[in-house]
Amino acid sequence: MVKTGIGYDIHRFIKGRRLFLGGVEIPSPKGLLGHSDADVLLHAVCDALLGAASAGDIGEHFPDTDQRYKDISSVELLRRVAVVIKSKKYRINNIDAIVIMEKPKRSNYKKEIQEKISSVLKISADKVSVKAKTHEGLGVIGKGLAVASYCVATIVKGV
Repeated sequence: MVKTGIGYDIHRFIKGRRLFLGGVEIPSPKGLLGHSDADVLLHAVCDALLGAASAGDIGEHFPDTDQRYKDISSVELLRRVAVVIKSKKYRINNIDAIVIMEKPKRSNYKKEIQEKISSVLKISADKVSVKAKTHEGLGVIGKGLAVASYCVATIVKGV
């Protein structure tokens, strides 16, 4: 049985924080506001995987009201989501994600991000696709105030 899930997240930029995308630190004068490290890409991946497994969402598993998750690395959240997927007897077949932001440019980091996600999920890098898009100057993303990410994940029954 093949199941598919979709994930979405958005975070606003704020001074005084580091910027993480896909578990990789990206040089930037601003980072993202959030309870955890606010890695918008990994949050979308987590939600897509949890959705595919009919296992709720990231907020249910790691609520922002729980101090255990304050400033936690989203890489650790993704590791925990992978455990949930495996416990339900699924294996990850594919991750396809988009990061939407104006700056900084991400094209030089796409391969590193792809390898980081595949390493954390223990899947081959060719099962992870990460695309970088802009918002063409429109809305809060286009004005450089926020970053959004979408992800589609497929999982297959049988570990």
